[in-house]
Amino acid sequence: MAFDSEKLLDRTGLELLRLLQEDARMSFAELGRRVGLTPPAVAERVRRMEEAGIITGYHARLNADKLGLPIRAFIRVGDCEPCERLIRLVKTQPEVIECHMLTGSDSYLLQVVVASVAQLEALISRLRPFARSLTTSIVLESPVDKRGPDVRLCPPKA
Repeated sequence: MAFDSEKLLDRTGLELLRLLQEDARMSFAELGRRVGLTPPAVAERVRRMEEAGIITGYHARLNADKLGLPIRAFIRVGDCEPCERLIRLVKTQPEVIECHMLTGSDSYLLQVVVASVAQLEALISRLRPFARSLTTSIVLESPVDKRGPDVRLCPPKA
């Protein structure tokens, strides 16, 4: 069922989204207290946002370091031939946590997490046959890490 997303993205809807981004486990009662709605009204709004595709899921954030994957890197892929084969391979590589098609001189940007430099080298070796150039940068620090779009940037709808 389609909903008018403009009505869902009023000031109250945007505040609900901000609160859920902050803590997706917050109860409907607490959300309602903070935005001035009853828990059933909050539940209905959240359900409608889910059905409209505004909220796409609720996730646990994992600490890669504590999982034994301390190395994060970005791999820039230059021209790929053919790109479809590269993408099929990338989708099967558990080290790849993000893949983005780009404009500009690079075709794709991959974000990967690995346990060791040797594991990173092995991944690069598997990718190399599908790309004319690969450039790898290892992340030293992430001052801003994995945040969603800030709903404060969204103008409230009527």
